[in-house]
Amino acid sequence: MRFFTQRRHFKDLSEQEVLALAISSEEDDARIYRSYAEMLRADYPDTAKMFEGMAREEDEHRQSLIELHKERFGETIPLIRREHVAGYYARRPVWLMENLGIDRIRAEAEAMERDAEHFYLTAAAHTSHAPTRKLLGDLAAAEAGHQATAGKLEDKHLQEDARAAEDRKSHRQFVLTWVQPGLAGLMDGSVSTLAPIFATAFATQDTWTTFLVGLAASVGAGISMGFTEAASDDGELSGRGSPVKRGFASGIMTTLGGLGHALPYLIPDFWTATTIAFAIVFIELWAIVWIQNRFMQTPFLRATFQVVLGGALVFAAGVLIGSG
Repeated sequence: MRFFTQRRHFKDLSEQEVLALAISSEEDDARIYRSYAEMLRADYPDTAKMFEGMAREEDEHRQSLIELHKERFGETIPLIRREHVAGYYARRPVWLMENLGIDRIRAEAEAMERDAEHFYLTAAAHTSHAPTRKLLGDLAAAEAGHQATAGKLEDKHLQEDARAAEDRKSHRQFVLTWVQPGLAGLMDGSVSTLAPIFATAFATQDTWTTFLVGLAASVGAGISMGFTEAASDDGELSGRGSPVKRGFASGIMTTLGGLGHALPYLIPDFWTATTIAFAIVFIELWAIVWIQNRFMQTPFLRATFQVVLGGALVFAAGVLIGSG
């Protein structure tokens, strides 16, 4: 397999290169933790402190490794990084984590610690030099205990009230960025396309024509809603989050809302297709009511009145216009 990769294999590394790899890895992990802290500082200051503490521990590990390298091999540390070694664990780019929730970032940090522990255990078995073996073993134990350290940092910086406040803020941001625009899109796509789709259905009783009208109405409405949502608010002052995320949520859900009762008209039989479309409309409207009640705290009866009654009126208008 060595013929097929230009990377070094771990077992082929010298002891100096293993130390150099450990040094670069600790440096990278400290930077990642500080990036997490900076990313979370404005909205989650207590969790940011936790990651700052973890970064300081990584700095201490790196300094111990550098001192051992100087003692054994001198001042010049070879340049060898994770991507140079075949099969070595990788880290997700920090910018990929920006779109994920705070709990996902904490879970990523725990995975980083487990990877580092495994590396030090393997590296310790790779060397016969007693002081090096001892340090690597100590670092493996430190990484194994890093999760406990994170727990202590959480106890110190994430008291129950602070953690609850951060969780509430995270939930609110999720609702503002994804649920609210997605719900608006689903309502628009489900309700606004009822009239043209069912008017076409009853006017032509041609399932293929009805499907094409429904497809055009759904896609067009999705594009329009997506751009409208993205352009309406840059999120800087309102705190509603990225306009791109909100635009995608609104546009995709608008399209899906319309396609839900357009797709049945791929069935050639008119009445079979229409019956299934009726059932899907019923499910869509009650799904909207549930989402409003669950995430937007809209009273159930008010949501029912707004959505189901409004949808029924639009639906009836489409049927009457098409039948006339």
